[in-house]
Amino acid sequence: MTAVVGLPMASTPSLAARLDHLVVAAPTLEAGAAWVRAALGTECHPGGRHERMGTHNRLLRLGSDIYLEVIAPNPTGPAPGRRRWFGLDTLAPDAAPRLAAWAVRSDDVAAAAAASPELLGPVESMSRGDLSWRLTIPPDGSLPLGGAAPLLIQWDAADHPAARLPDDGLTLIRFEVTHPEPDRVRRVLAAVGFAGPVAVAGGESVTLVAEIRTPRGARRLGAIG
Repeated sequence: MTAVVGLPMASTPSLAARLDHLVVAAPTLEAGAAWVRAALGTECHPGGRHERMGTHNRLLRLGSDIYLEVIAPNPTGPAPGRRRWFGLDTLAPDAAPRLAAWAVRSDDVAAAAAASPELLGPVESMSRGDLSWRLTIPPDGSLPLGGAAPLLIQWDAADHPAARLPDDGLTLIRFEVTHPEPDRVRRVLAAVGFAGPVAVAGGESVTLVAEIRTPRGARRLGAIG
């Protein structure tokens, strides 16, 4: 059964959280960008490097305050000396890119992480170029609930990075998360004050699917984890 998670489910009134961005994990940035291009008919824009994580990314705007990120290990950067985020160290060189994770923007990421009934990882400070933020990152590089539960993020500037991206006419229509125990996902979202909308459903495996409006019509982006 699918339930659309919204503000009425929130059990922590002092917290507020919204959908921030979707993450495509890929063994190479070129493979990830090609996968998105084939699905959406749009070329991703250059992002930058995450020196602490040994990764780099490309981006697409999906609205004024939401975007799609393609992320992969950076072969020209130094080894990070730790497990990379988004499960990137577990990807085989020929692995297919997939919609692997999603991030929820909080106004108090430390309090939201502490309120979550599932371990989302410690809050770490990150940066890319002149952008800085705080994000929950499991030390082993895994994804909470296999990617069904979100990472939590808090930007250190008022302007959202999506506003910097070119507008290619893409808009997120719907985002659906499935998990064998969907109530676990719903409890996390309620605890962090998530205001949605995201559809949470039960399924045999973890699946993230995004429906995106493009200039060529609605397209679906998603993969089974």
